[in-house]
Amino acid sequence: MSNDAFRSKYGPWAIVAGAAVGLGAQYSRQIAARGLNLVMIDRDPATLAATADAIRKEHGVEVKTLEVDLARADVGERVAAAAAGLEVGLVVYNAAIGTVAPFLETTPALEDAVVDVNCRGPMRLVHAFVPAMVSRGRGGVILMSSMSGNFGSAQRAVYAATKAFTLVFGDAIWAELKPHGVDVLTVQPGSTRTPGWLSSQPSNPKDEIMPAMDPADVVREALDTLGVEPRVIPGAENKQGAELLAQLPRRQAVEMMSQLTAKLVRNDRPRA
Repeated sequence: MSNDAFRSKYGPWAIVAGAAVGLGAQYSRQIAARGLNLVMIDRDPATLAATADAIRKEHGVEVKTLEVDLARADVGERVAAAAAGLEVGLVVYNAAIGTVAPFLETTPALEDAVVDVNCRGPMRLVHAFVPAMVSRGRGGVILMSSMSGNFGSAQRAVYAATKAFTLVFGDAIWAELKPHGVDVLTVQPGSTRTPGWLSSQPSNPKDEIMPAMDPADVVREALDTLGVEPRVIPGAENKQGAELLAQLPRRQAVEMMSQLTAKLVRNDRPRA
């Protein structure tokens, strides 16, 4: 899709939640490169401001920022107020809390926060912005799941469950909204070189536990797939890995995912 066609279908404004670093920053940059103005949301105001300023200078688009905790029950109303008067044609929900710890070592309060950000947050933003897209007969929603959503994994019980929720939620609203001209895409990245991923890796790159994609490549494939399919697993190796796991008995697949998670946990960092 050309930049003009993308802007016509999903512009003139896009909202990116979890926009300051990593995949969210890449979504913001690449969407701006396609000519859309941005409302960037994050809970880290300093990093958010720096990223927004760089995008303004590089792409010449309008960028508004909002510091907000996406776990808040009123997050939909707060983001809608920040975007009042703007024609929002694209919502990207990239924010997530990713805990890695045995379930019995976490707390109900932390589990509630994970569910609030990873599940309730995207629902609230869809409620806030998609009805107007339906009325206009065009628009798009991108939800970030994970390959962790395909199978349970020890030490990622709640996180993986929320990503499974995102997959099913995304499929459902894809089917509901497609007849109204609104595209929905659920993205399942594997290991990606985000700040969070890098913090879990050995200090020597030669000792990396597994190869990871560059965030720019993940986002590029996602944006190119929006409006084509309801789901995408970015990267050829990730697609092959998902196909292999799907062919295994569930017990074996869950054990393999759990072993991989255990390798990603460094003994010298907090586990939740």
